[in-house]
Amino acid sequence: MSLALHAAAVTDIGLVRTNNEDSVHAGRRLIAVADGIGGMPAGELASDIVIKALAPLDRDPALADPVAALMDAVAAANEDIRAACESDESQDGMGTTVTAMLIAGEQIGLMHVGDSRGYLFRDDTLTQLTKDDTFVQSLVDQGLLTLAEARIHPRRSIVTQAIQGSDFQSTTSLLQAKPGDRLLVCSDGLSDALEDEQLWQVLRSSADPAGCAGHLVAMALSAGATDNVTVAVADVVVDNGGPG
Repeated sequence: MSLALHAAAVTDIGLVRTNNEDSVHAGRRLIAVADGIGGMPAGELASDIVIKALAPLDRDPALADPVAALMDAVAAANEDIRAACESDESQDGMGTTVTAMLIAGEQIGLMHVGDSRGYLFRDDTLTQLTKDDTFVQSLVDQGLLTLAEARIHPRRSIVTQAIQGSDFQSTTSLLQAKPGDRLLVCSDGLSDALEDEQLWQVLRSSADPAGCAGHLVAMALSAGATDNVTVAVADVVVDNGGPG
């Protein structure tokens, strides 16, 4: 059995920022979010470079190893970011997070760098598939902060890994997909604004990915989102060769 994604994405500048440094892709095989860092306009450029490097994977139905494909695409994007920084010193230091899920056959490859997140909603249970690459998460891991304290910590947005044209460490995994699974990839503009319980409620009650993504972004804005908010939602479906 071959599976595909029925996906949709919504992005919003948020209530404070003057530009949107997030980039997103939602297709039949790939969903991905990249959250740029380094300030305007460099963050926008970095996130755009990564998403453009990943996008061709959506058009390749013959991928045997989705994790390797994601790693190769992001590595190429990392080199493009390095070249951009070397050619224009005003772009030095730019970078981006990335969280991407790619379906191949009955498997989903996941690649994660930074603090954008990936979730799986299956059998009425929401599971966070990624761990934030952040200073605050490291304090949680050491038992120095609770999760509740981490959510309001003033340094919660400091990432410890990013795609910046230099060496980075990614986290990858391979999941067995099932028809009926719902996937969520989002920037920290969503996860900072909403609790997991709120995400669960919307994911279980929304009929389609487009409505779900729109509802999540609207809720984040209602909660006072100070950052860009970007969401990609995808339902795993049997691949009938249609447009998704």
